[in-house]
Amino acid sequence: MDDRNREDKYFRARERVDQIKKFYSSLLSYIIFIALLGGLNYWIDEWRYPWFLWAAFGWGIGLVFQAIKAFGFNPFFGKDWENRKIKELMENDEDAKKWK
Repeated sequence: MDDRNREDKYFRARERVDQIKKFYSSLLSYIIFIALLGGLNYWIDEWRYPWFLWAAFGWGIGLVFQAIKAFGFNPFFGKDWENRKIKELMENDEDAKKWK
């Protein structure tokens, strides 16, 4: 059982590392691509209308969600919430069994 638990932890950690690696790869692509679009925007019309910001904003939203997933940041449903909810449901289940 101990080996199984260690193996599960390893695979979860490996999956998390893969998600973080994908995030950093996406971040690097974002920086390079938006910089190129910004340069193109300047070359075409000297930023009279900074249209590259629309791409930066749209892609940035996706990048934020990817970061939340990769780093496990969730202010609404974090680990503390999960643990409290599990405990609450277990207590409710025990109370319901008492009345049957």
